[in-house]
Amino acid sequence: MDLATILGIVIAFGLVISSLVMGGNPMVFLNFPSALIVFGGTIGATLVNYPLKNVIGVIGVIKNTILYKAASPSEIIERFLEYAQKARKEGILSLEPVLKEIEDEYLKKGLQLTVDGMEPEVIREILETEINYLDERHEIGAEVVSIMGSFAPAMGMIGTVIGLIQMLQTMSDPSTIGPSMAVALITTFYGAILANLVFNPMAGKLRTRHKEEVLIRELMLEGILSICRGENPRIIEEKLNSFIPPKERKQKE
Repeated sequence: MDLATILGIVIAFGLVISSLVMGGNPMVFLNFPSALIVFGGTIGATLVNYPLKNVIGVIGVIKNTILYKAASPSEIIERFLEYAQKARKEGILSLEPVLKEIEDEYLKKGLQLTVDGMEPEVIREILETEINYLDERHEIGAEVVSIMGSFAPAMGMIGTVIGLIQMLQTMSDPSTIGPSMAVALITTFYGAILANLVFNPMAGKLRTRHKEEVLIRELMLEGILSICRGENPRIIEEKLNSFIPPKERKQKE
């Protein structure tokens, strides 16, 4: 679970809700027509803009911002050193039993291709294609969430216009001005909250997660190719350590 995402949501919404409570009755900020315009309008506009499968996939994408567990590059490097030493001592085929223990599909596929005796350049081409398609999938997910962040304030403005029109049409009856004005202002409030506290920050987090995952994949790719070429484990360690900051590298004994 990503603590930063949880902490950010709690702090942001906690402070907003606290300010509403301290300012008076927070129940005045609950308005069903306003919520219908903003939430329904945002989802509807997103469905017009993207295929249904991409919009439904956003649920899983948003879940990844909270439940995502980042892989440790230093631990991956240690595993590659074990694989390299085993392959150097016992031959590349000795890695075949290890494949059953690997959960990461990308790493498993790369090592399987190595065990199968494919040339390094062929392995590179296959695994780089995997990374390219990962780019496309992640970009679509972040883009959908980002677009929702731009639609939400727009829906808020539409609700504001609706409320103002209703208010102007019933100026002769003062009792109707309040509810119409509430719709006019609260829809803008809802749109701003959704965009700036939910969708846009999540889109940014998804892009950060994507960069982290691509870095891990590129590190794995280099490790797989190095093992395939039969390089010295010490050289492999130096190569893979170049992917991470010095402070995250394991100290040599």
